[in-house]
Amino acid sequence: MTPLDPVTLTGRHVKLVPLTPDHAPALAAVVGDLHRLWYTSIPAPEGMQAEIARRLSLHDKGTMLPFCILSPDGTPVGMTTYMNIDTTTPRVEIGSTWISAQVQRGPLNTEAKRLLLAHAFDTLGCIAVEFRTHRLNTQSRRAIERLGAQLDGILRAHLRAPDGLLRDTAVYSITAGEWPVIRRHLDWQIEKPRGA
Repeated sequence: MTPLDPVTLTGRHVKLVPLTPDHAPALAAVVGDLHRLWYTSIPAPEGMQAEIARRLSLHDKGTMLPFCILSPDGTPVGMTTYMNIDTTTPRVEIGSTWISAQVQRGPLNTEAKRLLLAHAFDTLGCIAVEFRTHRLNTQSRRAIERLGAQLDGILRAHLRAPDGLLRDTAVYSITAGEWPVIRRHLDWQIEKPRGA
């Protein structure tokens, strides 16, 4: 199996399925105002079909494996990907993720990342998994740090955003050697009683 082979990953709180154009209407209905955040790139409802087409095109080019994130009842609530896929090393980045505000700050996102990490390390044999976000996206940075990822550094003036501003990118990673303890940590986070 390679990082580009479509796969369904199932947990108790979330299911990750291969992204298809059929997911566009449901995703457009739940994206809300997330596309208005200046420090990230999330499609507006009217741009959802084009964003799905872009991700599927990158899959065809061998650089991305896109997923639709489903809630336990099967409702699409966001998207995520393996991207910047290096099949030689092997390593992947988990990114281009957005999740509806209605299901944020619960076990869904943590379990989604746990499923992606387990597949990357345990099935694909990755030596490292990377996460990248805007240096000023504190919500995303805290979520990545809660996973147990380590900050590798800041890439200064790394990318030009659609509005022309330069983005500093915070780069995090988890290595294969760290995965056993990170897995235990994530399992505890997902299953711990509220308030613990």
